[in-house]
Amino acid sequence: MDISLVDKLIIIGFLVSVVVIGAAAARRSGKSADAFFLSGRSMPWWLLGISMVACTFSCDTPNLVTDIVRTKGVSGNWVWWAFLLTGMLTVFVYAKLWRRSALNTDLGFYEIRYSGKPAAVLRGFRALYLGVLFNILIMGTVSLAAIKIGQIVFGLSPILTLVYASVGLAIYATLGGLTGSIWADFYQYTIAMVGAFYAASYAVKSADIGSFTTLKELFAFADVQAKMDIFPSMSGDLSTLMTLLILPIAVQWWNVWYPGAEPGGGGYIAQRMLSAKDEKNAVGATLLFNFLHYAIRPWPWIVVALVSLVHFPITPQAQQDAAHLWLKSNPEIVQQYDKDKTNLAESMRTQVRQTKADANGVGSLAKEFPNVDDQFLRHDIAYPGMIAQMPKGWLGLIVASLIAAYMSTIATHLNWGSSYVVQDFYVRFIDPDVAPKKAVAIGRIVMLALLFLSAIVALAMQNAKTSFDILLQIGAGTGLLYILRWFWWRINAWSEISAMLISFAVACFFLPNVAGTKMAAIMESAGMFQFMDYSAWKLVIGILITTVGWIIVTFLTPAESQSVLEKFCSKIRAGGPGWRKIELASSTPNEAEGWDVPAGILCMMIGCLAVWSALFGIGYSLYGNYVLGLSLLGIAVASTIALMKLVGRIKLD
Repeated sequence: MDISLVDKLIIIGFLVSVVVIGAAAARRSGKSADAFFLSGRSMPWWLLGISMVACTFSCDTPNLVTDIVRTKGVSGNWVWWAFLLTGMLTVFVYAKLWRRSALNTDLGFYEIRYSGKPAAVLRGFRALYLGVLFNILIMGTVSLAAIKIGQIVFGLSPILTLVYASVGLAIYATLGGLTGSIWADFYQYTIAMVGAFYAASYAVKSADIGSFTTLKELFAFADVQAKMDIFPSMSGDLSTLMTLLILPIAVQWWNVWYPGAEPGGGGYIAQRMLSAKDEKNAVGATLLFNFLHYAIRPWPWIVVALVSLVHFPITPQAQQDAAHLWLKSNPEIVQQYDKDKTNLAESMRTQVRQTKADANGVGSLAKEFPNVDDQFLRHDIAYPGMIAQMPKGWLGLIVASLIAAYMSTIATHLNWGSSYVVQDFYVRFIDPDVAPKKAVAIGRIVMLALLFLSAIVALAMQNAKTSFDILLQIGAGTGLLYILRWFWWRINAWSEISAMLISFAVACFFLPNVAGTKMAAIMESAGMFQFMDYSAWKLVIGILITTVGWIIVTFLTPAESQSVLEKFCSKIRAGGPGWRKIELASSTPNEAEGWDVPAGILCMMIGCLAVWSALFGIGYSLYGNYVLGLSLLGIAVASTIALMKLVGRIKLD
């Protein structure tokens, strides 16, 4: 599309300002690895909380939400709304424990909780597994969204989009370290939210389908209301109810590891808790993060996604079925198109492209954006497709907001992954006496390497939802372990090693291959899909196999030594019945402080009530159900007041 000069100046001005922020933090961050990766442990709660939410808000996030809303409806967002339970548990139980550990990275946990070669191997392997392989997959997903935005808004090729997106990012992320990233996050989050709210407002006003005063009236003119339900219908399909609501609430939140929503905290969330001034600031930061992440942020994206169903309607099912039949009936033409489409006549190329798009339900998007590569024609491009319709000036700001979201997330993952490689691998195993400035230099080189590799991965991806499902599957069954390892002495390094290997093996089994296809056919013939769909069954099976596996390994392998467990008890002071045996056998027992975990769990539940009430209160108000909406917002306020009174029961240093 034609980008105006004003829009270009806004975008360029934003990029320059972000680089300036990174450069301003460079002098302070380059002094030592602690300053570069942890900001000298001096960050206040409000800045860290906004930084956390900025990290989880990337340009792929509105694309993902749009994909979910278009295919599953608003209620499909329970697949990530359920992680609020994990987030609040981290706030009121684990945040203080992480800050109390005084580690350089969360992977250092392995060598204060466990001992010997298993602990060292686990730390080193996880540093490369999470910091490099897993991290590259996440950044690739984020960069995939940048590619789609670049194609739709600017008409850029995928490679050129990544080149442009990476230049400024590489400068400010490598110069400023965590300090530069955190300050840039604050600035970028502000821009990103302004852009998101305006995009939602303009999308609603531009929906030329009649007069209206609420979203419910707006969508009464179109076949969209079926997608608007916040909760799946209790009287509808059991499979949908189980997949969208019951499974995430009952199981997924506590037994699935996912970046940014790790049970017990971890990753870049733990990195920011470790950089806090003290335990109070660590708790305050994670609490602010959860309020902003779940209560405030989703609705602008959901509104745009719903409006996109009007502008870019999903291909009717009958037309999808006909498209599938045509593709199946013309395999030679399809194979030739996939292999080298230039050998086909232009009319046939157009027909095959459109038919494949119709089969995937995105025929209207294919017609609207004829220059988008087939690989990227999925429901998630509806969000940048809506953004492309914004007026001049505002288009530049909104595109800048998406660039801001992209840069904040990628910068965080670069710093986080680099900290693992440097602190937990290079310094721990290769050069323990490395000079501080050399460690920072290595960290910067690692960042550039991660950025390059993630770009290569992005070029092979198709849509954000697929990557999201893969990440969930890989983490299935490990969450309970990460929750209990702080509070149960019997868990050892082999527990974690086995959980990681088993979950990864199960995830590989369910990838699109011969074994996975046969399993799906067996389950369908047994009638299992009437209870849950295939993706949900994969998650449940992964959770069961992995959980049973690591529990068996735990009891078949020896516990950690008494001395290691005593040191951990003394340092972390987690308390509770899971440590009673160790504390009773200790030669220097801890002074009784009282176990505040029950108070923390109570705060967790009230916190979830407050956030979900705010989330749904906003939604029902937008829908025009003001009585229910305002009632829920009242519950949110009352719950927040009660929470502030109860939080004093949690003991903080």
